This record gives sequence, C-alpha cells and structure tokens, in this order.
Amino acid sequence: MKTLLKILLAVTVVVGIPVLVLVKGKQPEPFPPGSESAYRLQMGPLPVARLETEFVDPSRSTAANGDYTGTGERRLEATIWYPQDRGYAPYPLLVYSHGFSSSRREAAYLNEHLASLGYVVVAADFPLTNMRAPGGPQVKDVVNQPADVSFLIDSVLALSNGGGSSLQGQLDPERIGALGLSLGGLTTTLAAFHPELRDPRIRAALSIAGPTFVFTPAFYRHHSLPFLMLAGDIDALVPYEANAAPVPEQVPGGELVTIHKASHTGFAGPAGIMRWLDNPDVVGCWIVERNAGDAMEEPWFDLIGPPDIGINYSAEADLCTLDPLPEAMNTLRQQMITTVVVRSFFERYFSRSERAREAADRYLRELLAREIPEASYTPPAVAEVAAGSPGS
Repeated sequence: MKTLLKILLAVTVVVGIPVLVLVKGKQPEPFPPGSESAYRLQMGPLPVARLETEFVDPSRSTAANGDYTGTGERRLEATIWYPQDRGYAPYPLLVYSHGFSSSRREAAYLNEHLASLGYVVVAADFPLTNMRAPGGPQVKDVVNQPADVSFLIDSVLALSNGGGSSLQGQLDPERIGALGLSLGGLTTTLAAFHPELRDPRIRAALSIAGPTFVFTPAFYRHHSLPFLMLAGDIDALVPYEANAAPVPEQVPGGELVTIHKASHTGFAGPAGIMRWLDNPDVVGCWIVERNAGDAMEEPWFDLIGPPDIGINYSAEADLCTLDPLPEAMNTLRQQMITTVVVRSFFERYFSRSERAREAADRYLRELLAREIPEASYTPPAVAEVAAGSPGS
C-alpha cells in the first residue's frame, strides 16, 4: 500500500499536479445543509483520547507461516479510542476488525468519530493477516480471529474493571458491539454467529463489505442478534451479488445498506487519496492477489467448520474478476456515508435515549435513501430482530 501511494505521489508530481492539490483537491459533495445526514456526519461533543497498547494472549499460539516459525502466544498491537470526558460513562464497547493485508488504523476516521459520540473502540493488528505479518499476510488465519475479538473484549473490560487505567469504570459490559471491513467483516460475522466461535457478549454486529458467500442460511440460525451489511454494488474484491445482496433473505433480522458505485477499497481510510483514481479497487486487487497466495487456490473452508453448521465447501470467491472496473464514486464521499450508517446502526441499539434510538432507526429505514441518492436500504425479509437497546 505505501509503495503504491508513493508511486501515485511521484506520478502526480511528474505530470504537474501539485501535492497540495492531490491531498486537498477533489473534495466530495457535502450532504444537504440542515439535513439529518449532515447532522449525523458531525463529530460528537466528547473530546477523544487514544491509547496505544499491546495485549498478549499466552493461552493460544500463532502458527508457523512461511519462513516464520510461529510462537506460543498471540500478540495484538492495539489502539483504543475513547472519550476523555468520564461524565457520561459507562460507555458501550465496539471491537473493530481490519481487512486482509491492512492494519488497525484502517478505519481511524470512523473509530475516532464513534469515540466522540460516547463509544470506546478497540482495534488491533491481527497476528497473521495484517500488512506486516511475519511470513506474509495469511488469509486462513481468519479462523483464529474471532477468539482474538473475544480476547480483546476480555482485555479492555479488564482495563475498565482494574485500577490505574485511564479506562477504569468507563465500560458497560452489557453494551458490546462488533464491526469490521472485508476479512474483518468475515471475522465479525464469525464472532457473531458461529456456534463455537461466537462471543455471546456481542449484542449487535455490522459487516462492511465482508464475505458471506461461504455461508448457507443455516449458519445464521445458531444465534440471533441485530446484523447489518454495508456494501458497494461495484465491489471487485467481495462481489455484491454473492455476498451482500443475499443478507436480508438469509440472515434473520439482517439488513442491507447499499452504496451505489462504491468500491471495496474505498471503505478504508487510506483510500481517501485514491479518489483521483477511476476505481481504487485496482489497488485493492493488486494487494490481495499479491499476498493471498494459496488461500485463493486451495480449498480451506473446512477450517471454519463442517457443512452441517452452514459452511459451503464448494463456494467460490470470484475475487477480482470484474473487468473492466467501472468508475467508482469519490472515496471521501463513500467514507462520509459509511460514517453516518455505522453511527446510526449502533446508536439504534446502544443509546440510552429511547428518542435517539427511534431517530436512528427512522434515519436508516426512511431518511438515508431520501437524503443520500447513492444509498439504499433493504429491510430484513423474515424474522426481524426487534429494534431496541440491549442492556440500555
């Protein structure tokens, strides 16, 4: 990623585009002034602090990977975004999971926004799927990441319960949510629904362009909780029709927000500078195809679980087969829409205010598509989970 961005910067200088224009130019169209969308895009009233830390799980090992021999523990370099104002604590906890060959800083724009509204958000570099993973990023290690999510929940709750931490007394263990992008979306789905890997403390889950093609409808019947898929309809890495579109029909209570002309890569914060490209998935596909290795060629879905829990061993990913790539929307505009959708989803379930919960629900179901022409909302087809506030 860094190499490609350096090349992009170099090319723009050579062709005469000033760096200042590259960084500041091509700004997205704002939401309508005075609209609910414009209101929801504003940062919250709470000042945000950030804690850089490392959590070590000695009870689980990190597998050998390429020339990396492995280790007897799982080390998770983590960032925690949290409100500095303790007056409104305890706050809900959200666990963010990053995508393949990425990092915990991938959605800093989103996590900082959520913290300003009164959430504690933790994101960690997963040991073998982050961009600097020893031996190279390894897709298959996603099967170990739901346990990493649970360990992060344990660790951050321990900071809230223990003495001497800036997070002491700041967390509400009854309001815990999970979200993630791409492979992190898959991690979130596993942590929410898998009969053995799920964490029952997760009360609401949101996948941003996460793969679902490997799951049959039976997979989602093991556990019921609010679930929303946010996806772009021209996604080249996790194709929309096979992954996002089936959610309302397959997931009890499952909702779908579609962003027209949104790319896969555009959801990640670093893609903001790629708004100068016709479609940033040209970069995303290059990264994934370069690093995915045998995971794209050899079957491995048996590592997730047996077919009788709802795993489709014959599923095919269709990774980066879209050719030619259609023109994508401005990535900054895409991230604006992502911010208001994610904010509203978790506010609907975790706000202490019934009025705020109802307003968030109405925004997603009615106002979002009215105010933002690129967005559409698809409600659950069956067995909708009642809107409410677990633990509120």
